[in-house]
Amino acid sequence: MKKTILAIFTFAFGAGLVQAGVPTQKVIPVTHVFVPSGFDSNDNSEIIITGFLPNLCHKTPKANAMVTGNKIDILLTSLYYDESNPFCPEMVVPFTETLELGVLDKGKYEVTVNGKSIYKKEAKLKVNESTSAAIDDFSYAYVEHIDKESARDGHVILKGYNPSDCFELDSIEYISNGKDTYSILPKMKQVRAHCPMKLVPFEYEWKVPSDIDRNEVLLHVRTLEGRSKNTLFYR
Repeated sequence: MKKTILAIFTFAFGAGLVQAGVPTQKVIPVTHVFVPSGFDSNDNSEIIITGFLPNLCHKTPKANAMVTGNKIDILLTSLYYDESNPFCPEMVVPFTETLELGVLDKGKYEVTVNGKSIYKKEAKLKVNESTSAAIDDFSYAYVEHIDKESARDGHVILKGYNPSDCFELDSIEYISNGKDTYSILPKMKQVRAHCPMKLVPFEYEWKVPSDIDRNEVLLHVRTLEGRSKNTLFYR
């Protein structure tokens, strides 16, 4: 009898461990959807989503998008482990997820995130007509990092590498979406015809504008090959 009870207990305990150790997909809270301005129909359009994992039972946030006509439906989920898992302490973990939407046709898009949940968020994305067949109409600096700690108050430092010493910074322009995001465009110029392959580190300081009345803004920095670096900036 004791052996039978022990066997039942062992089976139940083992089943509990299996349940605790096998993750499922679960919709997670979204706090804001940032939509940069300035995308053309030859760009890799992106949106940036912030949210939080309610506790450490949630792992690895992931976004999936489906584009149907002018509607973009996004599902943001995480791997969720049962709360009986011993590695699930109560700790809120914020995250910032950059979602690449790919090359989109010219037009205005309605964006819905987690549409069938209590965490539903909506936004609008505008894609302009391109003036070139190539991705991006300009050569942008290869920015690897946006330094907010070392810069002067109200500034950031764009850090990265140029592919050759024949490239120099031409200008740093920006496009504001008027609500919450600055698209930063560090444009380069070629100053010599001969361009030996030589990585040259750079640091470009840039003052964050103050025309958006919001404590938290997204800095969306365009880089080479249609990519970007994104960070939240707090005033």
